[in-house]
Amino acid sequence: MNNVELRIGPSLRAAMNGAVFERCNPLGRDVVTRASAASAADASAAAEAAAAAFDGWSQTGPSARRAQLLAAADEIETRADAFTTAMINETGATGGWAGFNVHVAAGMLREAAALTTQIRGETIPSDVPGSLAMSWRVPCGPVLGIAPWNAPVILGVRAVATALACGNTVVLKASEQCPMTHHLVGEALAAAGLGDGVVNVVHNAPDAAAGVVNTLIDHPAIARVNFTGSTRVGRLIGERAARAGKPALLELGGKAPLVVASDADLDAAVDAAVFGAFFHQGQICMATERLVVAESVADAFVEKLIARVRPLRAGDPRHEDTLLGTLIGEPARERCNALIADAIAHGAALLTGGPSDTVVMQPSVLDRVTPAMQVYGEESFGPIVTVVRVADDEDALVATANDTIYGLSAAVFSNDGARALRLAQRVRSGICHINAPTVHDEAQMPFGGVKASGTGRFGGQAGIAEFTDLRWITTQTGPRYYPI
Repeated sequence: MNNVELRIGPSLRAAMNGAVFERCNPLGRDVVTRASAASAADASAAAEAAAAAFDGWSQTGPSARRAQLLAAADEIETRADAFTTAMINETGATGGWAGFNVHVAAGMLREAAALTTQIRGETIPSDVPGSLAMSWRVPCGPVLGIAPWNAPVILGVRAVATALACGNTVVLKASEQCPMTHHLVGEALAAAGLGDGVVNVVHNAPDAAAGVVNTLIDHPAIARVNFTGSTRVGRLIGERAARAGKPALLELGGKAPLVVASDADLDAAVDAAVFGAFFHQGQICMATERLVVAESVADAFVEKLIARVRPLRAGDPRHEDTLLGTLIGEPARERCNALIADAIAHGAALLTGGPSDTVVMQPSVLDRVTPAMQVYGEESFGPIVTVVRVADDEDALVATANDTIYGLSAAVFSNDGARALRLAQRVRSGICHINAPTVHDEAQMPFGGVKASGTGRFGGQAGIAEFTDLRWITTQTGPRYYPI
């Protein structure tokens, strides 16, 4: 079992009131992490530490920030084994998913390092004689990053990397589901030489989450908020930030469609569907939850899909040969079981998988799903994919793909390039891939959704815009005329 303390300012420390909470392994239910449980007072201390460090870090030159972020990427990689152990123990992830997290997170830090010299402004023509007008992007101030458990290294790093590159200090609010994993993120950044208070990490007991988060959002030192997680919680955070007058970058839930047109390469579409639906047990915001298939090819597509899915088996992630691990916990299992039962009761065909008695849940395929079923519209965030058969018509394919409150990721499969592009342009989502899976991200790309999937964008130049303030500055180079 690991013991984890809060990272606030220059040191690791226990919670002010001495409180702790425990995280159990989802499968074995044995305690794997005992962590200090932050209170509102600890949250305020973290915000104040970030504020105290801001002046120094914001004035650090871009090359120095770049060097430390590159060093942080190396530190993440040197902790690969520790991250793998923590993710398996705390979240039921497989070793493969943990290794992927480390690889992508290190890449995100290296991309953030490259951004330090890309924070630019411009000169703007002025109507005032002798006035040189400029726009400058400047650090916005201490940033609160709230990270989830499902891709904890990737999303823990994403919550802070671009903010740091832009010259801001950060408070990482760790998930109560994986305090050790997020502690290791903070440890790697501190080991890279980022000074006291530049990176602060707080974690809390589940029942204290609202109080800690609200304290951090409301604290006058915090200038920006970013959150990755459920739409329900994201809306609460967005509302709180709006009342505090602070911009919030929200990456929320998804119900990603994969559209299979009649002229699609069915084998390629099946490969993408299986990966997108079941990688990490479907516990990914971009996971393929809806297969929108042209009726003329639906039977052939489903036959190929089932042949690929049936051999996949979820199991104990502590075994090295396990490809699919566990659900995060009992509430997830109960939600998935209820969605499957409701779909069957309303006429869906369960082709493989089904309800589970444990958090080890096998991949499930539901065919002939209709809007009458809860799983048609609700995010399962589990190993369930639905097949919705529609007329072989562009309007019908697009209408069904868009028949959701969510709009994060999507995919379109067609061998007609012009038709595929037309479909992709009409699907309402922040991300759309043609002849590729819904699950895909690169650090330099603008990542985010529309509708109930959130607002704002992580990644590249889009990320710089989120974590800087745009200032207008003028210098008068000659005499200025005044009317009075």
